[in-house]
Amino acid sequence: MKQMKTEKTLQQMLSDYKNEVESALDRAVSLSDCRQKEVIEAMRYSLLGGGKRLRAVLVLEFARLGGIDPVLAMPAACAIEMIHAYSLIHDDLPCMDDDDMRRGKPSCHIRYGEATALLAGDGLLTAAFQTLAKAAQSLPAQRVLDCVSVLSEAAGYQGMIGGQVIDLAGIDKESMEEMYRMKTGALLRASCVMGCLLAGRRDLVETAEQYAENLGLAFQIVDDILDVTGDPALLGKPVGSDADNEKKTSVTLYSMEKAKEMADRYTAEARCRLEQLGADGFLQELTDSLLNRLQ
Repeated sequence: MKQMKTEKTLQQMLSDYKNEVESALDRAVSLSDCRQKEVIEAMRYSLLGGGKRLRAVLVLEFARLGGIDPVLAMPAACAIEMIHAYSLIHDDLPCMDDDDMRRGKPSCHIRYGEATALLAGDGLLTAAFQTLAKAAQSLPAQRVLDCVSVLSEAAGYQGMIGGQVIDLAGIDKESMEEMYRMKTGALLRASCVMGCLLAGRRDLVETAEQYAENLGLAFQIVDDILDVTGDPALLGKPVGSDADNEKKTSVTLYSMEKAKEMADRYTAEARCRLEQLGADGFLQELTDSLLNRLQ
């Protein structure tokens, strides 16, 4: 991975990162002519189907912040994108959110059928840990083992799955932030923490967690707002699904104005943590850009 120059714009730097992550993901889940070819195609359909690659970028940037070459953290960056892709496949299934579109194209179960989509999600979940383990080829095994623990917790019932359970049960003001921290925030926290751990910088972990927690809350609240005000062509998915499903969000539990105030506050808190970490302008700009999706 080439060292990115600070004079590049945010979009140029994100594009560089995204291209390198996409190439690594393409290699990690390569298509082969075998009996399970269809499930591999479905895995690649969702894994390589676009997205901001925010979680991967955070892994790589926090590794760089910790003092190592981001290329050494690429297996972890790919692993968390696989976990994220698997979660989206399962979220879209009829038994969950029942969404037919994802990133501007048919959801995995619409394209390949429910059974294959379910297996594709399972396949990506498993492949994530196989891919993460490859980081031990270049970094101390204990650092990678620590990342396995972090990612397992973030993806499991204490994190993302737990958040989905709360979401399915229905949220109120008391449970909203807990659900957002688990369902959306858990993988963002894992991204930042894994970057620190791979760099051997445990001293950065606590502040990185605080940054990611605030980032995750702001990110989800902005998503809530965009589901009401966003442009489907730009978002790559229908808007209004929360209202159609009578799903409570920060907008319905509070108000549009209050939700925007909350997103502003959490973004400001995230920026404060970046300052404590001594992060450069890229992470600051990236954090602001996620809030600026509303503009």
